[in-house]
Amino acid sequence: MDEASPRPDRAQTAPTGAGAPTSGAPRPGTQRPGGRTARTRAAVFDAATAELADHGFAGTGIEKVAARAGVSASTVYRRWGTLQRLVHDLVQELTVELREPATGTLEGDLAVVGEAILHLQRDPVHRSWMDAMVAAAVHDPETRAMLATVIGSRIERAAAAVTAAVDRGEAPADTDAHEAIRMVAAPFYYRMYISGDPLDETLPLRAARMVANAVRAGLLPRPAPAPGPDDRDA
Repeated sequence: MDEASPRPDRAQTAPTGAGAPTSGAPRPGTQRPGGRTARTRAAVFDAATAELADHGFAGTGIEKVAARAGVSASTVYRRWGTLQRLVHDLVQELTVELREPATGTLEGDLAVVGEAILHLQRDPVHRSWMDAMVAAAVHDPETRAMLATVIGSRIERAAAAVTAAVDRGEAPADTDAHEAIRMVAAPFYYRMYISGDPLDETLPLRAARMVANAVRAGLLPRPAPAPGPDDRDA
């Protein structure tokens, strides 16, 4: 999982832009900054965060970000190319990796995952980014793919908690670890984007208990592989 970062030294963080490199040149947003470049990058990230919070993804543009940052639009286009690539780099800047939960129990580890989600979504900077990206993803396939990649990487890391439970013999061997993490996260996102109910302090443990019980009961097995051509012909 990821947790909101207390503004790490941006000069030490290499951006990871999306999109394929062209003609052997560095992809926009992928060069490691330093000095004046680092200061420009920090100013652009601050401006992009403010624009997303004020206007959402649909109301944010490269020109608006550049004007707010006090740099030329060409500078931003040269570094990132598109708003989607800029926002992708921004979320990498705003999050840091959490160590894997290690409470020794499945329920305890899933509760730690839930607490990380709660903390992350209460961070106003991250929440502004998430709200904007979710809204844009409904209509924009590129944004949806970017959001799915970010969330998917978090699920991949958090799934280690379920894999550890399998290794301890606390969960069935065929448990779908990724689906278990998705089920832990689901009540949070339902409240955030469907019901509007508050994210309260009891939610991480309640979600963890429900999912741990389902896992131990064998209710979350990995899907059976799709039949191949030979199986269908048999």
